[in-house]
Amino acid sequence: MEREPEAAAEGLSHQLRSAETTADVAAALKASGAVDGLLAQIDSGDLQLTGDGGLLPGLLKLALERGLAAELTDHLGYDKGDPEGRELPNSRNGSTQKTLATEVGPVRLAVPRDRDGSFTPRLVPKGQRRLGGLDDMIISLYAGGMTLRDIQFHLHSVYGTEISPETISKIVDEISDAVMQWQNRPLEALYPVIYLDAIVVKVKDGGHTRNKAAHIAVGVDMAGIKHVLGIWVQQTEGASFWAGVCANLANRGVKDVLIVCCDGLTGFPEAIAATWPLTTVQTCVVHLIRAALRFVSYKDRKAVAAALKDVYQAVDADAAKAALEAFAASELGARNPSVAATFVRAWAEFTPFLAFPPEVRRVIYTTNSIESLNYQLRKIIKNRGQFPNDAAVVKLLWLAICDIEDKRALARAKERGKAKSGRKALGRLVEGQVVTNWKKAIEQLSVAYPDRIDQHL
Repeated sequence: MEREPEAAAEGLSHQLRSAETTADVAAALKASGAVDGLLAQIDSGDLQLTGDGGLLPGLLKLALERGLAAELTDHLGYDKGDPEGRELPNSRNGSTQKTLATEVGPVRLAVPRDRDGSFTPRLVPKGQRRLGGLDDMIISLYAGGMTLRDIQFHLHSVYGTEISPETISKIVDEISDAVMQWQNRPLEALYPVIYLDAIVVKVKDGGHTRNKAAHIAVGVDMAGIKHVLGIWVQQTEGASFWAGVCANLANRGVKDVLIVCCDGLTGFPEAIAATWPLTTVQTCVVHLIRAALRFVSYKDRKAVAAALKDVYQAVDADAAKAALEAFAASELGARNPSVAATFVRAWAEFTPFLAFPPEVRRVIYTTNSIESLNYQLRKIIKNRGQFPNDAAVVKLLWLAICDIEDKRALARAKERGKAKSGRKALGRLVEGQVVTNWKKAIEQLSVAYPDRIDQHL
């Protein structure tokens, strides 16, 4: 009978060693009955899982202190209680109390010491007050749109962990170098297409809060893969700002761009022409249509939208001009004169895509791919009243993009192996996404720009 508990423990140990997933571990513990008493206390409310006094912090304390004790034994060269230790020059010298902030709550550790102070723990280094996973959690919460005080309240209410906003700010600031490296990383020599769009953010500036535009550039490389090239917060209007953006891209290795698709930006065409003289600037047709319909009455909106198809689906620029003149001369056009006027003002930036076949038009027709990204980013920043500076805007948007893509990748990984009809995980938002029917598009671009593409192959 005395062997039964030992045999049961040995059997559980074997099951845990062979477990491959968390579900396997949970099943082994449930089958053994080893945690039935603990689960009963949790159900009754006598024992909590996380926070100060919780089960998980207690288990983590045992594991860490056991590991620290093993490190000290290895450092001293003898086991605790071994008489041979009396003959050695260094020995154990009690412990120091230390509180460690973790994902499951505060853990109060007894960190062992040696007499000559030469012991340097690796498991919990000297000066460390947080377990690594907590930093990752804070950065993820920040990337999700939480403010520093929101994160502080969340950690305290859910895990019982007390961390000041200043400490949380320092944790987030530690990634500033990574953001800078990303923003200045080398780029490809040629991007056939670059999309440019912006979202409005509130930033403190000279004691006042100003609305600023955070511009995001997405480039399509020769393989048709999209990449976020950079994020720039517009400080000044016009060509000087865009000259800086173009210089940044050029200095990072971009020697040529075939087509830039954007929404009419003051000074941008001039900056593009100065940096890449042969680049075509194409206004986003969807933005143009929206602008044209802005002052159209509800009863005429559908009819006007249908009539404009003859303009932006025309075979060439001459046919588009004839269609626009016909619309302006019609009763519907006369009733809505602002529609034709909007197209006339943007004519130079609207017509370039009409020179391309349908395969290329579908790629440069709209900036919707980057608008989808901006939609997700707006949901994240809507809870932020304002940003302290421009750098904070770039940091949050970069973190948010990484966070969104990581979560989607994790969801896809969980569904790997399932039938296509049973998958619900979303694809890539923008980074690493492949342009639909890109092979057909790049084939047509190769015909239109043979020399410029060949020299970068």
